[in-house]
Amino acid sequence: MPDPRFFQRAGPFSLAELAARVGAALGDAAAGALTISDLAPLDEAQPGDLSLFAEPRHGAAFAATAAGAVLTTAALATARRATMGLILSDAPRVHYAAIARLFYPEVALDTAPHVPPTIAPDCRIEAGAAIGAGAVLGARCRIASNAVIAPGVMLGDDCIVGAGASISHALIGRAVEIYPGARIGTPGFGFVPGERGPVRVPQLGRVVIGDRVEIGANTTIDRGALGDTVIGAGTMIDNLVQIAHNVRIGLGCVIAAQVGIAGSTRIGDGVMIGGQSAIADHLTIGAGVRMAARSGVMRDVPAGITIGGAPAVPIRQWHRQTATLEQLAEARRLGNGADKARGEPGTADRPRPARIRGVPRRLASAPAVGSR
Repeated sequence: MPDPRFFQRAGPFSLAELAARVGAALGDAAAGALTISDLAPLDEAQPGDLSLFAEPRHGAAFAATAAGAVLTTAALATARRATMGLILSDAPRVHYAAIARLFYPEVALDTAPHVPPTIAPDCRIEAGAAIGAGAVLGARCRIASNAVIAPGVMLGDDCIVGAGASISHALIGRAVEIYPGARIGTPGFGFVPGERGPVRVPQLGRVVIGDRVEIGANTTIDRGALGDTVIGAGTMIDNLVQIAHNVRIGLGCVIAAQVGIAGSTRIGDGVMIGGQSAIADHLTIGAGVRMAARSGVMRDVPAGITIGGAPAVPIRQWHRQTATLEQLAEARRLGNGADKARGEPGTADRPRPARIRGVPRRLASAPAVGSR
């Protein structure tokens, strides 16, 4: 559930009030008096919480959740418990966004309670740096010029924050180095289609960073939508990396520049990701995986293998594919050159290209795109 250090909660609300205020329907009018105190994911919810169930792939979590109430569709609400309250909606994600705004309305900065930051006496704060209310800085931290530490952020001992970096909604371990211009804790790219265009879903999670992590210049790590975005201890992240909301990265990973990791993907310990690779959302990347540069990962990857290409496949398969394409291109080039030398005769006089293992001769002898 949202961390009170970063978010001020309204409520509680009755289930009937929530349904009425967003224009949804109760699954059972008898459950309308149920008191809802907060929002939580299906796998973390308690009896006073409301959860969202909008995709069939989360059916097992729905069946096992301890949530007191769930917002879902009539088609998905088949495995409900007798004691569970339901809000039924044809647009559950849109209605969830509206309910989240009821519980966590935006609060003007001048009305938020002010708690002085706690800064160890041996910290070094350079000119222009800003430390927000309630922030905690451990011993020997160094905050460079024009860096911004937002309210409630916690930094462990020996952290270094580079010039112009900004940190919000984050809990950071010991000896973490954040390079200039990095952005940590920014809202995730959370939108759902509405009748009048995209509707923003409030991003109510945190970023949790383990000990001895390095985060490169101008890298962006979004906070979770409801749970946390997590960076495991000892992970090294290069410049210009984008890590989306609710991504969880294991221990000791290495992520090169310009990598993009989409939301809710899980990355195991010791994974190495080459530059400019892209990883789709809600995937699981096993421990020890290695990705060649510019890999395009569109499905789960088992532990311990090396992959490359787009879409990414095991590295030897990718090398075979690349070699075959090169041979095919060379065979076509040689065939087209012979045609020009003879004044472009008919196909009957065209020399037969060398046989390419695994490629049918009729495919190898086909004219290149644009040739006549």
